[in-house]
Amino acid sequence: MIAAGFAALLSHWRYRPLQLLTLIGGLALATGLWTGVQAINSEARSSYSRAAAVLGQDTLEQLQSDSGGPIAADRFVSLRRAGWLVSPVVTGDLRLGQNRVRVMGFDVFTLPRGAAPIGLSGNEDIAAFIGDGLVLAHPDTVAALGDTDLNLRTSLRVAPGDLMADIATAWSLLERRDFDYLLLAAEQPGGLEPLSQIVPDLRRVQPDAQGDIARLTDSFHLNLTAFAFLSFAVGLFIVHATIGLAFEQRRAVIRTLRALGMPNRAVVLLLLTEIVLLALIAGLLGVMLGYGIAALLLPDVAATLAGLYGANVPGTLTLRPDWVLTGLAIALGGALLAVWQGLWRIARLPLLAPAQPRAWAMASRKNTVWTTLGGLVLLLAALLLAWFGRGLTAGFLTLGALLLGAALLLPAFLSLVLALGARASRSVMAEWVWADMRQQVPNLSLALMALMLALAANIGVGTMVSSFRYTFTGWLDQRLASELYVSADNEAQAEELRSFLAGRADAVLPMRSLEVDIGGAPVFVYGIVDHATYRDHWPLLESLEDVWDRVAAGEGALINEQMYRRGGHRLGDRIAITPDWAEEIVGVYSDYGNPTGQMIVQHDRLMASFPDIAKLRHAVRVPPRDAQALAEALVDEFGLPPGNILNQADLKRFSLQIFDRTFLVTGALNIFTLGIAAFAIFANLLTLSSMRLMQLAPVWAVGTTRAELARLEMLRTLALAVLTWLLALPVGLLLAWVLLAIVNVEAFGWRLPMHIFPAAWFQLLAMAVLAAGVAAAIPVWRLARTQPANFLKVFVHER
Repeated sequence: MIAAGFAALLSHWRYRPLQLLTLIGGLALATGLWTGVQAINSEARSSYSRAAAVLGQDTLEQLQSDSGGPIAADRFVSLRRAGWLVSPVVTGDLRLGQNRVRVMGFDVFTLPRGAAPIGLSGNEDIAAFIGDGLVLAHPDTVAALGDTDLNLRTSLRVAPGDLMADIATAWSLLERRDFDYLLLAAEQPGGLEPLSQIVPDLRRVQPDAQGDIARLTDSFHLNLTAFAFLSFAVGLFIVHATIGLAFEQRRAVIRTLRALGMPNRAVVLLLLTEIVLLALIAGLLGVMLGYGIAALLLPDVAATLAGLYGANVPGTLTLRPDWVLTGLAIALGGALLAVWQGLWRIARLPLLAPAQPRAWAMASRKNTVWTTLGGLVLLLAALLLAWFGRGLTAGFLTLGALLLGAALLLPAFLSLVLALGARASRSVMAEWVWADMRQQVPNLSLALMALMLALAANIGVGTMVSSFRYTFTGWLDQRLASELYVSADNEAQAEELRSFLAGRADAVLPMRSLEVDIGGAPVFVYGIVDHATYRDHWPLLESLEDVWDRVAAGEGALINEQMYRRGGHRLGDRIAITPDWAEEIVGVYSDYGNPTGQMIVQHDRLMASFPDIAKLRHAVRVPPRDAQALAEALVDEFGLPPGNILNQADLKRFSLQIFDRTFLVTGALNIFTLGIAAFAIFANLLTLSSMRLMQLAPVWAVGTTRAELARLEMLRTLALAVLTWLLALPVGLLLAWVLLAIVNVEAFGWRLPMHIFPAAWFQLLAMAVLAAGVAAAIPVWRLARTQPANFLKVFVHER
């Protein structure tokens, strides 16, 4: 009997193949987008782990200079003679044509145990590495560099964008003769002289198991995951609606099986088995779809991570068991989540109740009441989280509670508006239209919830991105005030460059900086000279009186908003840059697009504390009309490579290109989400079209033509889409506020002003109406072509 019962339940899908396609397609779409994002995140994090493991950075201690500068070669010699097992490492950026790479040089003979292998095997490789200047690089890096004089060999163990070389080769490429840090072997001989006596100017730094890049990009990957989960939730609405309709359509079958003696538990288990099988099929399809989505989006994600964080991620995708199994698990879990309500309802209803529409409707009405209460509770939770929550997770929980709470309130909102419309109607037909729309809200509520989530996400994210771009463009106009930015290749050339520019430019402003550790976090300290360029153009958020005079006198420092917020600082606080140098905070400046802390101090004060800072970069002030001529003179007369010169317009264009690439993936996820919502409406309308005859037949019988009924059906769908947009608009604006005022501050450390863009709202309204119209086109077309005999059958059958 179990087999016969299972066959009877499965026969439903044989007679309704389109409904089966909708169920599997909806779950596959939801799983595919989730899996695609997880595949991207997995690939990126794997790249971060490989980068952190290079030369044992994640397991071995390091010796670094207290001043943050380079370490002289004689310090390494002193330590080795004293018996300490240390190994030198030199790093630096190198421009090769239009590409910029990071060079890492190390000593293969002193490399301690625990440092990750980099692809050298055998004496021949080691001899070539030392004597022939062999350079190891990732295949993507080799392809990007093209023809070059370097002796390159591909190695998958090297991170993209890195070049691994012997110390001597790295010194030659970087034109240096010092080290950045020394690796300490995990096991050292006993009885050694303390480090503090041999090298008192060096400090021990613990290994970084996670890696700086991984920490910096956590918010980016969490953002992707949040949008993928939103799209998955939208897809689950399709599954929930389709399964709910399938249960309603099989009420008679379930009643018959119960009447024939099949236990209620057996019916529930058979339905559960059915959904597990369908979920596994949809999950496999979703994983394959996710692989395609990830392969499509990964190059843009890699460009975003490189431009925004300096993280190098391969543009190719590797099939990994973790995200494949996660995709199957979430498909199964999502299907069970979508089906549990229907199973619970079947398990609790009396023997013959599942075949009674009134009993099913009463259960649905109770569910609507609980849904509305749940929505109010979630909105209250969102308010409390926004007010009292701290941290990035609390910000995303606020977003989730806000979106889900508003979605659960949608049916009540629509019912209220439609009831008011019915009261205001002045004709029988108008009153029927309003009442009919209200009656259809429970059946269409899940699809409309999906549409509302998609619209709110588009409004919220669109407002955030547009506000960011508007603010960022104005900020660039302020910050990039100099007409040219010029870099020399070495100190000798820098001295000649300054002499060459002395009589040709209005001002040559030095750009000096270094990275130091302040409060356990990396901070870039910049030294500036007193000039009107900074006084007139630098955007300050807060400041003390005479802020620029105090900085110029070496009596104060400016810090960026990120450092100000994360450190909990106040104006007037003192920050220790070195053990014997502290500066008072006299101002805070905006620094959009930068995830790390920054500090600006007086130039001479910085150089006095760190005399070894490279003096290669300069900002050049000339009349704008003379900027291009001076740039050409630097190339033609001075012999500076074109890649060492950036003019203001090019730098702004490059910055905006990075900005646009940064949010390209978010825009793609928004489009996917809206597409899934449109598919949800299509699936619901198509499934309900055959069930609508019992409501439409009496109206047709009193003289309304099929064409008029079809037009009314289309207008009903479009009106529900417009009403859904009306609720999505304030929800989307609240979403944008949470993103700008909470999530962005927690993730990046800065807060953006919120700007309103009404034109974008109405563009989205047009898209929503278009999506709803396209989704309703086939059901409406089928209604217009319905044969009169089908309407008459409604009056023949007992309903």
